[in-house]
Amino acid sequence: MMNRIGLICRYIQEHPCCTQRELAAKLDLSLGTINTLLKECSKQQFISQGKNHSDLSAASCAYELTPLGKAFLDQFRVDGALIIAAGFGSRFVPLTFEMPKGLLEVFGERMVERQIKQLHQAGITDITIMVGYLKEKFEYLIDSYGVNLIYNPEYSCKNTLATLYRAQKILQGRNMYVLSSDNWLRENMFHSWECGAWYSSVYQEGSTSEWVLSYNKKKRITHISIGGHDSWVMYGPVYFSKEFSQEFLPLLIEAYQTPGTEQFYWEHVLMNHIDKLEMDINRQPANQVYEFENLEELRLFDPKYQTHSDSKAMELVSRVFQVPEGEIHDIRCLKSGMTNNSFLFQLKGRHYICRIPGAGTELLINRQQEASVYEAVEPLGITEHVVYLDKATGYKIAEYYEGSRNAQADSLQDMTACMQLLRCFHQSGISVAHEFNIRERIDFYENLCRSSQNGMRFEDYAQVREWMDEMLLQLEQQNRPKTLSHIDSNVDNFLFLPDGSVRLIDWEYAGMCDPLIDLGMCAIYSYYNDEETEQLMECYFGRPATKDERLIVYAYMALGGFLWALWAVYKSAQGEEFGDYTLIMYRYAKRYYKKYVSARADMTSPSPKDNNNFKKM
Repeated sequence: MMNRIGLICRYIQEHPCCTQRELAAKLDLSLGTINTLLKECSKQQFISQGKNHSDLSAASCAYELTPLGKAFLDQFRVDGALIIAAGFGSRFVPLTFEMPKGLLEVFGERMVERQIKQLHQAGITDITIMVGYLKEKFEYLIDSYGVNLIYNPEYSCKNTLATLYRAQKILQGRNMYVLSSDNWLRENMFHSWECGAWYSSVYQEGSTSEWVLSYNKKKRITHISIGGHDSWVMYGPVYFSKEFSQEFLPLLIEAYQTPGTEQFYWEHVLMNHIDKLEMDINRQPANQVYEFENLEELRLFDPKYQTHSDSKAMELVSRVFQVPEGEIHDIRCLKSGMTNNSFLFQLKGRHYICRIPGAGTELLINRQQEASVYEAVEPLGITEHVVYLDKATGYKIAEYYEGSRNAQADSLQDMTACMQLLRCFHQSGISVAHEFNIRERIDFYENLCRSSQNGMRFEDYAQVREWMDEMLLQLEQQNRPKTLSHIDSNVDNFLFLPDGSVRLIDWEYAGMCDPLIDLGMCAIYSYYNDEETEQLMECYFGRPATKDERLIVYAYMALGGFLWALWAVYKSAQGEEFGDYTLIMYRYAKRYYKKYVSARADMTSPSPKDNNNFKKM
């Protein structure tokens, strides 16, 4: 009752001399309900009638808010807004490889800026934006609009449950809007006062996978389910009253601290406890709230995106194939990779992959050398079909093989085929002018790590580096023959085509090197143990490995682990994290150094007969 009285007072405050019919239409309530509420407001002396009207029940009567009404309304004043803008927006690639979704323009105006301006129009200037992915892109909003930014360090591995957990101090004890940066609102639906918690909702006909709301006559949400038919669904802005947050936040904290909720939305908590949480449905008319699901939807809404998306990748595809951007469709994020980003697209009935070099890769990878490798191995017919490769930037467009699959590291049949292809490639006699020098690469990444703010993170790094130098020196003294080697012989880079043939893709690191480095790299990429590594060598050689071969593979497993651990430390200093990858690679460096030392000792120790003779002497 009090919240509805507050709504009456708010609307009269915002629209002096409004009529009863206007109140009914704007507040989505019947004239009977409006009449009852007006009588209560009059009884409490919150409102007064306009000078020219005397019949309180007349639908055309006008009202004004009294000083008592204004004092009553003050408890409902909105304190601020929290805008969630931490996520990646995978369904908007390639645009979101370059720009967060909330900063994309709709009709020439960035979505998050539109909401900020609408909040300002309602007198709400205390605005906090929760950032994560490409957080630096939002920094200008501090100066332009006076917003606050807070960083969610879990944005890449957890969902919005964690986002609100990180923002709990901002919500506690305050009346707050909770918004998504990538919503577009046609009309300004924000107010200086809000009377009770609510969730914006639109009606969707037919089947829907959205979160469906059930509610009672008073518009209180009574049930939430995922998916439904001909339903009112959660869509757009949300409002947390301080009373709602007081009940909700302890439940949110409990859920966050419960294992297995990492991918929960904060709405999961609302759904699971809706019987004890009071939140209303805020039904919105059609064409008011927009949550664009993908680039195709945005193209239909804003025609600009049919011809010009401001995306370098889309402009490249358009130029290479000489088609307007609107013909590029069925766009999907393929991976946000450790080195590159890539997306799948369809054009003229065929699928292609566009690779976008990751930030800073120009420092790590020589694209001219990569191009020379593709040219050298082209006669073998073992690589992906490259349509375009920019030797300066590293952008690449390649054919996508429908029905293909990656090799499975736990399949003996797959790995046998992969190793046979690798051995034939090594024996092809093809060469290029550049080397892959693992000592030089280790030195390079070590210097990058030391020059970063975090420096070297491993406590025993000096000792492990001595071990690596020891192996490097012994390998160099052997002067082993070099062939063109792939270096990045990850199982994900072996493709099995529907016709049974195998392709080896992504030759960024390839160069002249000891070919056994490819076995060592394949083993550590696949997280192989001793037995699996032994089996891998047998797949490659077609027989059990000799002691010498095993020794060399162990060395490259150790050196490869050390190299990629340094690589991951450096990338981490640049703001990218790869979970436990760094630890796993560093463990390979230490473990297989020790196995290398042990295997080398076995090879150089005297035989039992020699030992007996030695004792006799």
